[in-house]
Amino acid sequence: MKVAFIASEAAPFAKTGGLGDVIGALPRALAKEGVEVSVFLPKYGDVPKHFQEQMKKIKETETEITWRRQYVGIEGLYHEGIQFYFIDNEYYFKRWGLYGYGDDGERFVYFSKAVLEAIKVLGETYDILHAHDWQSAAIPLFLKTHYQQEPCFEKTRSVFTIHNLKYQGVFPYEVLGELLGLGPEHFNTLEFHGKVNLMKGALQLSDALTTVSPNYSEEIKTGFFGEGLDGVLAEQSHKLHGIVNGIDVEQYNPKTDGKIFKNYDANHLEDKEKNKEALQKKLQLPQKEATPVIGLISRFVEQKGFDLIQRIIYEVLEEDLQFIVLGSGEKKYEDFFNHLASDFPEKVKVYIGFEETLAREIYAGSDFFLMPSLFEPCGLGQLIAMHYGTIPIVRETGGLRDTVTPFNEYTGEGNGFSFAHYNAHDLLYTLRRATAFYHKPEVIETLRENAMKVDVSWRKSAREYHSLYRDLIQRR
Repeated sequence: MKVAFIASEAAPFAKTGGLGDVIGALPRALAKEGVEVSVFLPKYGDVPKHFQEQMKKIKETETEITWRRQYVGIEGLYHEGIQFYFIDNEYYFKRWGLYGYGDDGERFVYFSKAVLEAIKVLGETYDILHAHDWQSAAIPLFLKTHYQQEPCFEKTRSVFTIHNLKYQGVFPYEVLGELLGLGPEHFNTLEFHGKVNLMKGALQLSDALTTVSPNYSEEIKTGFFGEGLDGVLAEQSHKLHGIVNGIDVEQYNPKTDGKIFKNYDANHLEDKEKNKEALQKKLQLPQKEATPVIGLISRFVEQKGFDLIQRIIYEVLEEDLQFIVLGSGEKKYEDFFNHLASDFPEKVKVYIGFEETLAREIYAGSDFFLMPSLFEPCGLGQLIAMHYGTIPIVRETGGLRDTVTPFNEYTGEGNGFSFAHYNAHDLLYTLRRATAFYHKPEVIETLRENAMKVDVSWRKSAREYHSLYRDLIQRR
C-alpha cells in the first residue's frame, strides 16, 4: 500500500501548530503498520539550513497557474524512515513564515497542482492521496477534474482530513477560472456565499473524509460548530470518520526527555516534584511544594477559551496557586496576560512567544494543565500533559471530551477534570474543585497514575487509518 501525504507543514521542517506535529508523526506510525508513506511539503525559506543542505534535487517540471507557467522543483530527503519531497519554487515559498501573505490562495493552489505534476514526473503511483486542511484541499478537486485521465492516477483514491474547520480557504469567484482552471459548471461544488471555498470542494469530492476526533466529527455537523459547512458535512456524513490524534511518545517522554530538569516515569513520580521546584526557581516564583501550579501553553485566540479565563482569573488568584502561561497571538490576550503578571508577580509568570524547552519544563513541572476551549478539534496539549503526569482541566468539547475522563472521587476513575458548558463560573468551580483535591495527596497520585496509563501514542489511530485506506482500495 502506497500513500502520499500532502500538507503545508510537518515537524521538524516547518511547523506552526498541531498540523505540523501530526504530519511529522503519523507517517512513521503508519510505516510500522506496513504502509509505504511519502510526504509532500513546500520548501519554505525558513526550513532549517541543515535540512536544506541534506536535500537532493530529484526532478524539475512546470505547471500552469493563472496565465503563467511556474517552475516546479522536486527535492528529496529521507528522514526517520520516511521519504519527504519538497516542492521548490522561490517565488511562492522563499519567505519567512508559512502563512499570512496576501497571495496564500495562489501559493497553495500552486502547491497542490505542483504535487500532482511531481508525482507524474517521479513516475510514482499511489493508492491513496491524503490531503490535510485547506492548503491542500485542491488535491481532491484536481484529481477529479484535470488529472482523472492520467494513467498514474487511474486507481488513486483521495482522503481529506479536517484539522480545523474554522480555516477553509475562501477566495473570490475569479479564483475558479484564474487559479483552478475550471469553468462555471464547477462553481456549485465550491460555492460559499458567492465565493470559492476550497475546503467545501474537498468535502464533496474526496473519497473519504476524516477529522481528528470522534466527538468533533459529530459536532461539525451542527450549526454551532459547522462554520457554515454543517449542511455539507451532514450530507457527506456517510464518508466522515473521526480518528483521534496521538503524540510522538518517543519525543514526548518524561523518562528520556533531555529538555526537562529531571527525568521520571509513573513509578518515580517523586522526581516530577523536582521538576516543579526547578521550574518555580527558574521563573522566580516562590518554591512551595504545597502550592499547585497550573500551566497553560496555547495560541492566544478566542477558540482557546481565554474569554472565560479573563472573567474569573481574579477570583482564581485569591487562592493559593501559581499560574504559568506560554504562548502568543491576539494582542488583547497578550496584553491581558502581561498585565496579570505585573499585578501578581508572586503568582503569575507569562512568556509571550514559544520556546520548546520552556514548554517541556511546563508540561513536566506543572500540577495541572488548563484547556477551557470554546472548540477543540482534537488538542495535543492535554495528551502531552497526561503523558507527563500533569492533570488536565478542560472543557468537554471535541477531542478534549474524547481523551479526558472526568475524575470520580467515589470510584477513583478518571484522568482529569472537565466542565460541559462554555460558562466562566463552571470553569471557576472546576478549577476550585481541582485545586481542592491537590491537598489530598492520595487523590493526586491516583490521577497522575491514571493520566500516565492512557495510551496517547499513534498506534491505535494508525491502525484506523490503515483500515480506512484498505477499504477504499478494495472498493475501487
